[in-house]
Amino acid sequence: MLVKDIMTRHPIMAASDTPVTEVQSIMSQNGIRHLPVVGDGKRLQGLITRQRLALKADELGSLNVWEITRHISQLRAGQIMLKRAQVITVTPNRTVERAAALLTDYKISGLPVVEEEIVVGIITETDLLRAFQIMLGLPMSGVRVTVRMPNRKGEFNKLSSVIAQNGWGVTGMGSFPTPRNPGKYDLVLKIPDVSVDEVQEALSSIPDQTIVDIRAAV
Repeated sequence: MLVKDIMTRHPIMAASDTPVTEVQSIMSQNGIRHLPVVGDGKRLQGLITRQRLALKADELGSLNVWEITRHISQLRAGQIMLKRAQVITVTPNRTVERAAALLTDYKISGLPVVEEEIVVGIITETDLLRAFQIMLGLPMSGVRVTVRMPNRKGEFNKLSSVIAQNGWGVTGMGSFPTPRNPGKYDLVLKIPDVSVDEVQEALSSIPDQTIVDIRAAV
């Protein structure tokens, strides 16, 4: 799965001369936390987040309420945005796991998606969580089973052979190293149109593999 498969296409954007009061309204009305600031041809100039909308106390400490109101009304998007050189971006053809790594590495919650500096989308934590759900088959009902197996060649083939012999399909799958158990992996499968008992009986017969969790899931 690639960034272009799950990103929000044609995101809401603003020009650098957009009043901050309008920026606040756009983000509030549309329930968004990231607003790319673009120039001609939708070329990325910066990014506004909710944090960038927070006014610094040292800027307002000497102002009265009327002066604060006037100050805010005069601000423009270009004055409060994170400048382009500081904005972390991703391209549409990067993998979703690489996008997730950028979010965690830089401790941010969203990435503008750019092609030759033109904004073509945006991807956020919410998009990645939704992709994770799809990968594990959450939208479909079926039997969710976690199988623990040695991390060695041929183990997945043993499991897939049993699935094929029973004529089952798979609507979701993911794997991860077994916690505190080096040398083993846990493989999560979502199998539709089958009962828990059928899956339990078939997969329990695979040598050196163990079912650590099984349940009917929707």
